[in-house]
Amino acid sequence: MPLTRERLEQLIARSSDIVVATDRKGVVVYYNDGAKDVLGYKPEEVLGGFVGRFYPDLEEAKRVTNAMRSAKYGGRGICETFRTTFVSKSGEQIPVAISGTILYDEHGREDGTIGFAKDLRDILRKDQLVTCGEVAVGLSHEIRNPLAVIVNQAALLQRDIERLAGERDSSVETERLDAIRREVARITDAVERLGEMAAGEKYETVEYVGPSRRMVDLSDRNARRRERDTRLQGVRVLVVDDDGGIRRTLCELLEAEGCRVEGAADGAEALARIQEGQFDVVLTDVVMPNMDGYELFTTVRERWPDLPILMMTAFHYDKDHIIKRSRLEGLEGVIFKKPVDPDRLRAALVEALERRKGGDHPETPPPRSAQ
Repeated sequence: MPLTRERLEQLIARSSDIVVATDRKGVVVYYNDGAKDVLGYKPEEVLGGFVGRFYPDLEEAKRVTNAMRSAKYGGRGICETFRTTFVSKSGEQIPVAISGTILYDEHGREDGTIGFAKDLRDILRKDQLVTCGEVAVGLSHEIRNPLAVIVNQAALLQRDIERLAGERDSSVETERLDAIRREVARITDAVERLGEMAAGEKYETVEYVGPSRRMVDLSDRNARRRERDTRLQGVRVLVVDDDGGIRRTLCELLEAEGCRVEGAADGAEALARIQEGQFDVVLTDVVMPNMDGYELFTTVRERWPDLPILMMTAFHYDKDHIIKRSRLEGLEGVIFKKPVDPDRLRAALVEALERRKGGDHPETPPPRSAQ
């Protein structure tokens, strides 16, 4: 089937590329559907108007016309894939590549121009993604090596602390090393997600510093959707803290995990609750009025030796040697609670329950009052 002039005009009219023709004075005489879709102007808004409205300024329009007259961009009278910028009706600047030619009349005089412009936004975005992917792969490799060194050195430091401390309490130092390991794990997860994004073209963004600025979202979305730890389902926990706000927060966190939780405002109330009912584990503050964590720990250990007890403290030092004394008496779990780390809290509870199951005592011993 021969390509008639009518058929050619139909194809150009419906092309997704921008096609614009002007007369010798720069007045727009042709404007196709692709130009309307990309630039947003209706034909009646631009036909008969100056072509310069499509450019950021008059100088840029002249630069494109001069490129067509030059022999540098494909030959005199034409230009091939010449980079410039169009401005849409909404004011958006659109990077384009123009392939255009000067039209001449029968006497060889310039009679106008026609240009085919390709919207480069998708192409440039893909090029940027490729570049970002290459950077991400290199960055991932460079970060993983020092992270491995940090993890190894933390393990060696843990051994040194245990060796040098002997029977002295080293819970504060151990907690600091645990914090380092947790943050290293977070960095490792972010690096892995960055590598996954580099392998594809899809990523999510979040707003920062106002709605007009965005950044790649490297947060652990799987962690956000984490399912309950079934090992905590139905576990009976007594939370002891004289700070009502912290006590309620901890109760809510544990109830969300499926635990059955009760609260006590001090050690004396905790002992009364334990006497009245059964619990699988006690989570207690260290510094409390009337009865501190050490007194509560030793009393529970004496009356209910099979009941695990975990201590938590807002302080990063053992001011009254409560933790140290409790450690020497057999305390195994300490949680620094400001801010509360839900993952660490869950892990500590599971560890205490696993230790309890591993013992010779029954899984849920009834409370026993002192003789």
